[in-house]
Amino acid sequence: MRLHRITPLSEDAEPLLAETVADPRPGRGEVLLQVTVCGVCHTELDEIEGRTSPPSFPVVPGHQVVGRVVELGEAATRFGLGDRVGVAWIRSACGDCESCRGGFENLCQDFQATGRDADGGYAELMTVPEEFAYAIPASLDDAVAAPLLCAGAIGYRSIRLTGISDRQRLGLTGFGASGHLVLKMARYLYPHTDVVVFARSPAEREFARELGASWAGTSDMAPPHKLHAIIDTTPAWKPVVAALANLLPGGRLVINAIRKEAGDQDELIRIDYAEHLWLEKEIKSVANITRADVEEFLALAVEMKIEPEIEEYRLEEANQALRDLRHGGVRGGKVLRVAPS
Repeated sequence: MRLHRITPLSEDAEPLLAETVADPRPGRGEVLLQVTVCGVCHTELDEIEGRTSPPSFPVVPGHQVVGRVVELGEAATRFGLGDRVGVAWIRSACGDCESCRGGFENLCQDFQATGRDADGGYAELMTVPEEFAYAIPASLDDAVAAPLLCAGAIGYRSIRLTGISDRQRLGLTGFGASGHLVLKMARYLYPHTDVVVFARSPAEREFARELGASWAGTSDMAPPHKLHAIIDTTPAWKPVVAALANLLPGGRLVINAIRKEAGDQDELIRIDYAEHLWLEKEIKSVANITRADVEEFLALAVEMKIEPEIEEYRLEEANQALRDLRHGGVRGGKVLRVAPS
C-alpha cells in the first residue's frame, strides 16, 4: 500500500494505492522480513496530510512492524532465518554524532524514519538494518506486539520524561493507542499514583475509567486536583494551554506529538505567563524514540503481561483503518493483518 502524494484524509479518501512491486532485497547489514502485522499510527496521518518532513515518494508507510526474517544481507549476523522481529519508527541514525554517542540517536540530525525515509510495513516484505530490529519476546503475540513498538515505546519514553514518582498525580490528555498503554504502565509502575484523563470522546473517557482512571473529562474541564505531570498526545494546540493551567507549581507538561494541527480556535489561544508558566512549570517535547526505549519497554511489557486493546484490518483495508483513525472513535490501537502468524 503506497503513498504517492500529500492527501487530505477526508471520510472517503483513498490516499494509499495497492500496488505490486519488485521484492526488496536486503543490503549489507540488513534483513528481509515477511511482514505478519503492522500497526496503524497517528504519525501516518501526519505523513499523509503533510505535517511532517515530506516522505520519499512513493513510499510504503508503517513503522509498528512484526515479521519473520526470510533473508539475510551480507554481514548480517544478529538474527537467523525464521526469527520473529519487530521494527519501530527509528530505522537508522549516523552512530557518530554527539547525540548518538550519548544514547540519544532519536536526536541525530541524520535520523531516518521507517515508512517515511524508507519503505515500511504496509507491505508483504520489507528490509531493515539489523541493528534497528528487535527480537519479539515469545510471550507476545504478533498483533499485541505491533502497537508496543511505537505507541508503547513512545509512551514509555513519555512517562520517563515526566520524572513522576509514586503517589504523585498524573494527567493524560488524549486517549488513543499510546494513552491507554501509558495508563496501564502508570498503574503498574506507580500503584499509588492518581491518574486522570482528558479526552474529547465520551467513549474514550469511559474506556479510561474502565482501565482505572480516577477521573475523566474534556480538556476544558478542571480535574479534582492539580497535577504533578501531564502527558499530551493530542494533535491540537488548545489542550496544551489547558494542561498548563492544570499543573501544580514545578509541574511538567510532556508533549508527545511530532506536529500540532492548526485548529479553528488557535488564533485565539494565548499563554498567560502567570497562569500557565509561573512557579517553575516546564514544557518538554518527546522527539521520536531510541533503541533502548523499545528494548526496555518490550521487557516491561512481558513483565506487566500487558494486553493492548487492538482492532485488526486486512492490509488492503489500510485506507479504511486510516480513515477510522482520523474520523472515528479509537479504542486502543489499529493493526493491519498482512499474513498469518
